[in-house]
Amino acid sequence: MAAVREELPQGRYGRSADERADRRLKILGAVLGTGMIAMTGWFGYDYIAGQSISAEVIKFDVVDGAREVQVHLEVRKDAGATGTCTVRALAEDGAEVGRLDARIDDAGTDRIDRVVTIRTTREATAAELKGCTAA
Repeated sequence: MAAVREELPQGRYGRSADERADRRLKILGAVLGTGMIAMTGWFGYDYIAGQSISAEVIKFDVVDGAREVQVHLEVRKDAGATGTCTVRALAEDGAEVGRLDARIDDAGTDRIDRVVTIRTTREATAAELKGCTAA
């Protein structure tokens, strides 16, 4: 009896189906990975470049005996940009007791220090900056 070979000689008839599938998966993975990296970079750039006004609360002071909070804001913006920054006052239980949309329209400067006063419905214990939007 003669021995019967079940497999083709290795390397004689090109790549096997498994090797072709592996190559396709590697190419597909590389294309998708490159696309995801490019998309993440685009979204990051758009987020950073799209914000022409940003701010932060330097300090706040709750005025004793009055229902108001004075908030010191430091605003950074493009020299010609205008917009508004929303600041809110919070009570001890976390409820919002006051809100103010401070208009930022100082043209020609890129950094502004401003103290704004928020009138409240009851005594506040904290103040926070909700965000700024360009006009």
